[in-house]
Amino acid sequence: MTNQQNTDQQGNQISKGVKATAGAAFHAVHSALEKTENAAMNTVDKTANAVNGLTNKSKNKAGTPSNNSTTNKGLPH
Repeated sequence: MTNQQNTDQQGNQISKGVKATAGAAFHAVHSALEKTENAAMNTVDKTANAVNGLTNKSKNKAGTPSNNSTTNKGLPH
């Protein structure tokens, strides 16, 4: 094998190593971003559920008659 062929082969091996490392780094970052996105969406879902729960409680309270003593019972209309 000539010196040029050895140099070319070494260059190809280095290039493949760089590509493999970059690919692994890309996949690691991509995986981390997906986990972050999932955590954020879970937080959004939990917040939406909490807001809906509070809203539904408020609607239920507004729709029920008052049981306090300041109602107009017995007063002329």
